[in-house]
Amino acid sequence: AVARLRSRGITTVLLTGDNRRAAEAVARDLGIERVRAELGPEEKAREVAALRAGGKGVAMVGDGVNDAPALAAADVGFAMASGTDVAIHTAGVTLVRADPALVADAVSVSRATVHKIRQNLAWAFGYNVVGIPLAALGYLTPVLAGAAMALSSVSVVASALLLRRWRPGT
Repeated sequence: AVARLRSRGITTVLLTGDNRRAAEAVARDLGIERVRAELGPEEKAREVAALRAGGKGVAMVGDGVNDAPALAAADVGFAMASGTDVAIHTAGVTLVRADPALVADAVSVSRATVHKIRQNLAWAFGYNVVGIPLAALGYLTPVLAGAAMALSSVSVVASALLLRRWRPGT
């Protein structure tokens, strides 16, 4: 999961309440360069707030009561479904399995969705840029303008339906 996030240009930071030696060993095995250990819930939230102050979007992954303040402080919080109710209710996203790879999948499908939204807005804008002047100049009858509007809506919906082809790891 960490390697997949890194390949997408996402930096990972380990914030944990565990002791420093254990945290550094886990981080080394996972390829995580930044580690902050022996943190309480409020300290985790402050770390997340400091990362956000750096101007980048911050996601927090957690599963315990002690993660809830940091999950709330992040731009988006990911909770494991196997986690505590407090973490699940605080997070914006609940992963149905306790599998960190799902974080990379969620990021991937989110990016694909935002791309599709921008693409559909561009198409809709293009239809209007062409259609409105043609209608105003009398080149489009009301029936043709209505058909063009319906075609615009159908093409945007059809384009959005292509997201159903998204698969994990893409």
